Amino acid sequence: MIDKVIRIFKIVNAIQANPGISAADLAFKCEVDIRTIYRDLQLLDSFAPITNDGRGTGYRFMGNFYLYPLNFSEQEAMVFSLLPSLLDKEKLPPGFDSAYDKVMATHMREKRRQNNLIGDIAGIIQMGTPAYKKESPNFLQPIIQAIIEQRSIDTVYHTQSRNETTERRIDPYYLVPRDQRFYLIGYCHAKKDIRTFRMSRFLKVEVTGETFDKGDFSIKKHLKNTWSIEQGDKNITFKVRFNAEVARYIKEEELFVHPRMKDNRDGSLTFEVTVNNEKEFIRWILQYGPAAEILEPKSVRESLKNQLQDWARLYQ
Repeated sequence: MIDKVIRIFKIVNAIQANPGISAADLAFKCEVDIRTIYRDLQLLDSFAPITNDGRGTGYRFMGNFYLYPLNFSEQEAMVFSLLPSLLDKEKLPPGFDSAYDKVMATHMREKRRQNNLIGDIAGIIQMGTPAYKKESPNFLQPIIQAIIEQRSIDTVYHTQSRNETTERRIDPYYLVPRDQRFYLIGYCHAKKDIRTFRMSRFLKVEVTGETFDKGDFSIKKHLKNTWSIEQGDKNITFKVRFNAEVARYIKEEELFVHPRMKDNRDGSLTFEVTVNNEKEFIRWILQYGPAAEILEPKSVRESLKNQLQDWARLYQ
């Protein structure tokens, strides 16, 4: 069985290096008869489709199949690394040790390349550290790595509103950029629920050896009707009229939710949207000042009117 596995690797490498190689040449390289090669090719075709366009054209892989990188998971790499200790070395065919070393070397080379790539990405997309603040730990790289490898992280997290520091194990699902910050969405083992964490609040992050499965989690469903990142307790529908001066800018905004927009004859825009956090939405509306008028709900309209009156008294 082991010699067949080694031979399959040889065939894959030979086809990748020489697309169009003949069965006779494969038999010569693998030191077996041509009938054995045909059986191996039939087996290989079940997971890596091979094409042969006719007599004399040889074999090549279809589509984007390519052996390198191996893309081992951590568990697969560990199992493969233990393989020599589980086999009777006296019964291994010549070439096993060199083939094994090449596979492991390929895996380690790809692992280093991936880590370097993650480091480069993390270095490019730094966010959330104002110039006036002292340098703080940046855990973007290990968190990106944990998300890619689907591995849990052990963290120390500071909740500023309660001035509380806690240790948490998190299954990291997604990184979401919002307002010059990164937020991590993942499963919190302590709370047994999906939670949102601000990246700048992490004081410590360690990637564990424990893997996780997101199951049927959908980021779109999770953030449905969420205006920015913070989620509220109930949905509320807003109707807003933007005047003609800002209407075209509103249409060009790349929003996370999907509002309903209607052009009016005077050039203004009627904007309707359902959100689950009214505070975030109102903050966005206020940046447009008198160019944006909240029409509904009436309760928010009245609340905003009272707030404006308080401001007017303050500045008088």
